[in-house]
Amino acid sequence: MPKSDKNVRRAAVSALRAWAKGHAYADSLIERHAVRNHLSSSDRAFFKTILLGVLKNRSLLDHWIGLFRKGKLDPETRDVLRVGFFQLLILRTPDHAAIYETVECARKPVQGLINAVLRKAAHCRMRLLKEMGDIELPILFSHPHWLWKQWKKLYGKDNAVALMDWNNLPAETFYWPNLLNPPPEGAPEPKHAHEAAETGHYYITDPSTSHAPKLLDPKPGECVLDACAAPGGKTIHMAGLMENTGSLICTDSNEKRLPRLHENLERCGVKIAEISVHDWTQPAPEEWLGFFDAILLDVPCSNTGVLRRRVDARWRLQKTDVADLVKIQTSILLEAVKCLKPGGRLVYSTCSIDPTENIELVTKFCEDASEFTLGESKQLLPFKDKTDGAFAAVLHRNPTP
Repeated sequence: MPKSDKNVRRAAVSALRAWAKGHAYADSLIERHAVRNHLSSSDRAFFKTILLGVLKNRSLLDHWIGLFRKGKLDPETRDVLRVGFFQLLILRTPDHAAIYETVECARKPVQGLINAVLRKAAHCRMRLLKEMGDIELPILFSHPHWLWKQWKKLYGKDNAVALMDWNNLPAETFYWPNLLNPPPEGAPEPKHAHEAAETGHYYITDPSTSHAPKLLDPKPGECVLDACAAPGGKTIHMAGLMENTGSLICTDSNEKRLPRLHENLERCGVKIAEISVHDWTQPAPEEWLGFFDAILLDVPCSNTGVLRRRVDARWRLQKTDVADLVKIQTSILLEAVKCLKPGGRLVYSTCSIDPTENIELVTKFCEDASEFTLGESKQLLPFKDKTDGAFAAVLHRNPTP
C-alpha cells in the first residue's frame, strides 16, 4: 500500500478531530493538514473530498454507523468510521481500499472493531442504498432538524428539500470579467482558479454577489464606502462601475484579511481604494460622519444562503444564533448610516435566506428612522434562482429639508 494513501485518510481523521474541537473552519484545515502531511496535489484533492464529504453527509453517515454499532463510540473512532462509510457508500471506493486503508488509520485497540463494522457495511451495501428513501429527510440530507423545520415553515416541504439538496451539491467556481482589465476579445475563459487570479482579467465570485453592487449603482467620481470588503469581489465590481475614478474606502474588522484584500485589488487594477481596519459595531471615525455618497454594507450573517460553499457552517450554526446576529447587524447598520451624506444611499446585504436578518430587519429600521426610505430589495433563493442565496436592499437617506 502506498504510504501516501494512508496519509490521506489519517489527515482526514486528524482534520475532522480538529474541526470537532472548534479549532478552525474546514476550508483552513484543508491547507493546514495537506501541508503538514506533505500531500501531493492528487492526494490533497482526495483528502479534500473526504473531509468535506464527511462534513456534508455527517448525519447520514452516523445513521449508517448506528445500524452496525450500538452504544457509544469515542469521537476519534467515530470519525474513522465516518471516513470509511463515506468511501464505501458514497464514493463507492473499492472495498479493499476503503476498509484496509481506513483500518490502518485507527489506533491499534480499535482496529478490529472498525474492520468488522466496515466489512458488515460493505456486505449490506445494496440494502443500505435501497433503504435510503425511508430515512428521515434532515438525516438523509444531513442538516440540523431545527433548520429543516424552519425552512419547511418558510418555504414549504418541497422547497425545503430542494434547499438541502442544493447545499449538498458541489459548489461551482464562477469567473467574472474585470471591467477595469477585461480579457482580450475571443480569449477562452480560464479553466483553473489560479489562472484567473494571475491574469487579473477575471475575479472569482458567485453570481449572487453581483446584485448588491448593482443596486448601489456607484457612479464615477463618487465617494463610496465598502464597509465589510474582504476578500474584495464586490469592491472590484464597484471600482469597475466607477471607472476607477472617485474614492473607494474599504474596511474590514479582521486585520488578517487585509493582505488578501489588498492583493486582490492590486492584481485587478483597482486604483481608487484605500484600505483600513474598522469594526462597525463601534462608532466610525469622526471624519467619516456624513461623508459618503454611497455605502455597501455586507454584514456578518448566518450564511444560510451559502451552505454548499461553507459546508461546516450548518453544524456550527445554532437556532439561537440568528437572534444574536440580528442584534449585531442592527448595531452595524446604525453606525454605518451615520456616514451617509443627506440624499445618499446604502445597500444592506447578506448571504442569508432568513427573513429576520433581511427584509424584516431593514423594514423595521426604516420604520424607526424617519429620515430613511426603503427602496428596491432582492432576495435570492437557491431553489428558485439556481444560485447561492443572498439578500440586498437599498436604503435612501432623505435630502436635507
